[in-house]
Amino acid sequence: MKLVRYGNPGKEKPGLIDANGQLRDLSSVVPDIGPAQLGDAALAKIAKVKADKLPLVRGKPRLGTPVSGTQKFIAIGLNYADHAAESNMPIPAEPVVFTKANSCIQGPNDPVMLPKNSVKSDWEVELGVVIGTRARCVSQKDALNYVAGYVVINDVSERAWQLEHGLTWDKGKGFDTFGPIGPWLVTRDEVPNAQKLGMWLDVNGERMQTGNTKTMIFGVAKLVAYVSQLNTLMPGDIITTGTPPGVGMGKKPAAIFLKKGDVMTLGIDGLGEQRQDVVAFKL
Repeated sequence: MKLVRYGNPGKEKPGLIDANGQLRDLSSVVPDIGPAQLGDAALAKIAKVKADKLPLVRGKPRLGTPVSGTQKFIAIGLNYADHAAESNMPIPAEPVVFTKANSCIQGPNDPVMLPKNSVKSDWEVELGVVIGTRARCVSQKDALNYVAGYVVINDVSERAWQLEHGLTWDKGKGFDTFGPIGPWLVTRDEVPNAQKLGMWLDVNGERMQTGNTKTMIFGVAKLVAYVSQLNTLMPGDIITTGTPPGVGMGKKPAAIFLKKGDVMTLGIDGLGEQRQDVVAFKL
């Protein structure tokens, strides 16, 4: 299934994308797409609904983040060897884990706002993993059973704050609007192999990133198991799994960073596409 949340910020309704790519209203079935709707039993109940009997949503409403109630937004750094190389950093022996502030989460096509005085804001297309069942110290063998599904994420990053203001990457990762998620949550039954997904990102129509999840250093199952040792993962929590090469800071002969008026478009095979206008900082 492809599950969505649509409508004005803070007033989103649950929806489903039917076999013809049309948006259907799920409000009569579930109150939201959140932690209570992400377990296997709850998703199976939704899957039994005949999509063509649901109300058709007309027009093109705004899409919000496809999952509400996220408690933790966890990110993995340097998870593609070629991205580590372009960043002039060693390939990690264990996953590099940091967090993105929940307040940065937004819809897939909402504008991205440059932070105040930002000079090094950058893009990162990533595969996001949405947890469906409470996971604590789970094994790698069983890890995927705790996943509700997958999403596209743009891990927008301000490199000066990430790398030049001390040792914690979190500083450059959690600015407002720096976590576009969606357009929809694709349930894991429709993603038979999360390690074989093509991904791409353009800025102003120019291809910047082309990659595939098969080149991850640590795969999804490893990451879910690893992070579940560090903290209990709850339904609705999201792990964003790292980016392939082609980020702005790695461009040669000189780095390229986002500026007001730029447009980012990005996508992952089977998981949909995003589009964000880059806008100036405002209070």
